[in-house]
Amino acid sequence: MLRSKFLDQVREVIRTNHFSYSTEKTYVGWIYRFIVFHNKRHPGEMGGKEIANFLTHLAVERKVSASTQNQALNALAFLYKKVLKIPLDKFDFKHARIGKRLPVVLSRDETYRVISHLQGEFQLMASILYGGGLRLTECLNLRVKDLDFELNEVVVRGGKGDNDRRTILPRLLIPQLNRQIEKARLRLEENMLVKGFLGASMPEALERKYPTASKELAWQYIFPARKPALDPRSGMLKQHYRHESFLQKAVKNAVRDSQISKNVSCHTFRHSFATHLLEDGYDIRTVQELLGHQDVRTTMIYTHVLNRNKFNVQSPLDTWSSQS
Repeated sequence: MLRSKFLDQVREVIRTNHFSYSTEKTYVGWIYRFIVFHNKRHPGEMGGKEIANFLTHLAVERKVSASTQNQALNALAFLYKKVLKIPLDKFDFKHARIGKRLPVVLSRDETYRVISHLQGEFQLMASILYGGGLRLTECLNLRVKDLDFELNEVVVRGGKGDNDRRTILPRLLIPQLNRQIEKARLRLEENMLVKGFLGASMPEALERKYPTASKELAWQYIFPARKPALDPRSGMLKQHYRHESFLQKAVKNAVRDSQISKNVSCHTFRHSFATHLLEDGYDIRTVQELLGHQDVRTTMIYTHVLNRNKFNVQSPLDTWSSQS
């Protein structure tokens, strides 16, 4: 992407607001596309009308989803409110169509089959996604200090909406997690011998507050990347967590080997976690809290998945067998 003083200014404000690096990339990407769409005019010369035209273009021409359009809107709202400090008048645009989609859910047997076709770290990560209802990025961001073996809980830090929550730590995984922590400890010892190594990557505010924490075992990632790499923000040599594709590819292969025809992704384990808890009779509010949903209506979608043949109607085709 084009480097410019203006986009660097945007990055600086994003970091001042302690947004994650992934949010920084997303926001800068949308702001850049907004500028290019308007023939590289400076955003300070534009306003609500130009934003509306861009968002309408995304819905009508690009046919993006409602969530993608909303992501672009959030980026541009941040640009004008936090960076340019220019108030925006009310503006109207064509909203992307919001389709009603039921989540893909695996049965318990299918879940077991997929996980059993994974090995090592792949299997442990998938088991955490299903066993605690975590998102993939939440699992990758887990640090040693986030596991509470006494309470059998996982503390999810900075989840969606930058909220912390607690969820289930399956007792079955404790031996594997202890081995994984030992691997993280050995990786830390090896890295400490590397010239210029500054420990695990940390949020900037925490790094200033706890300058030595990045080299403590408690702050190491449960699933560290194979080797340290330069931090994209600071340029310093840090230990990062595994890339998302590390598990995504493995799950795709496991689904194929399991001969399951559903469109399964890593997020499917989270959907299955919620659905299976509701099947077991746990109340919707408990499931909402474990998933970290702010609105219970988001969690309610899993009740639709439970309503298999809710009409209690027999297909006329099935009556043929009784007549033969």
